[in-house]
Amino acid sequence: MWVSGIQLESVLVQYYKRFFMYYIVKYSGPFGFIKPWTAVRDSETYSQQFLTPSIVVGIERKLFPQLLKNDDGEIKKIVGHRLTYKQISQQQEQIQPRGWNERGSKNNKSYERPYAILIRGVMIEPILFLAFQELKDAKLAVRQHICLSRNEDILYPNEEILEVSKEEFNANEELFSGFELVFEKSEQSFLVGYNRFKQSEKMFGYIKIVGNPIKSNY
Repeated sequence: MWVSGIQLESVLVQYYKRFFMYYIVKYSGPFGFIKPWTAVRDSETYSQQFLTPSIVVGIERKLFPQLLKNDDGEIKKIVGHRLTYKQISQQQEQIQPRGWNERGSKNNKSYERPYAILIRGVMIEPILFLAFQELKDAKLAVRQHICLSRNEDILYPNEEILEVSKEEFNANEELFSGFELVFEKSEQSFLVGYNRFKQSEKMFGYIKIVGNPIKSNY
């Protein structure tokens, strides 16, 4: 079948955009809360510097609820992200364990759930970029808000979708500075969680830092 030069050029452009272009949606808000993936204190994990796989999956399922059907826990539409913020404010939070402690004798029992205080790091003025390979996915995402772990910590989208190359998203320190946890296993990787969809299989990743991830102004 004969193919014209214009048709071939159109196919090549579509191929290039499909595999080498990202569609970026920018989210921002006054504050955000990143929950550690472990039960230990933030002083030990300091996980606010990156989004864990489970947080990215949660954001993706909020934006695309159809993925909840036959969910396997894999990230399917978000191909990259970048997180930056102005500062972290240490906040105290009162918690209670799920279980009850039994006290007293057989005839005079009481049950209690002791209180404890832990420190959470709350990000001030976070900015999150989400990258998609499909323009249709970015168009759906740009019409919705997202939450960073808790429903009250809402980030709102910028109405403009940025179309940039994958290379520019990974290298442009002025536009896309920040932290990104790359979900791959390499010499730089560390344990970032357990996959409950795959018999608690260990998940690994490494932190990529582009430019200055902590903003002094916007």
